Amino acid sequence: MTRTARRFFPHPLLSGFMVLAWLLMSNSFSPGNILLGAVISWAIPFFTQSFWPRSTPLSKPLLAVKYLLRVIVDIIVANIEIAILILGPRHKLQPAFVRVPLDLKDDFTITLFANTISLTPGTVSVDLHMEEGYLLVHGINLGDPEAAIAEVKQRYEEPLKEMFECSTP
Repeated sequence: MTRTARRFFPHPLLSGFMVLAWLLMSNSFSPGNILLGAVISWAIPFFTQSFWPRSTPLSKPLLAVKYLLRVIVDIIVANIEIAILILGPRHKLQPAFVRVPLDLKDDFTITLFANTISLTPGTVSVDLHMEEGYLLVHGINLGDPEAAIAEVKQRYEEPLKEMFECSTP
């Protein structure tokens, strides 16, 4: 897409999803509704483009698909594990806060990393300390904190770094 086209149509994929969402929410595929959805889905990204951060290039899209599937499976498995833990005896729970050292440097990838942790039941990203270079995470059942840190870094941080930060100079 040329620079001029990009300026007048800044987020085409987002606009496409917005039109689809508009049509599904309005439950009408009439020409007027399609036109209204198209105008709204163009106007919102166009008039808010100065507020958007710079885009982060995705260097390995197939790895992104694999990452997404991994996160979905991890969410399903964690839901089952947490349900079993909650229904069982409470003395078996070992909640803890851990400091996950960050190898990521880009704000966008750090945000994805923190959100991935929070999406997985039983864990939540609590605080980000950029100066010290760590993410504070709470886990509802962390038997071995060092093993949990290593697993989170290997399963989520490394693929994100490979997908997004390997392409940045």
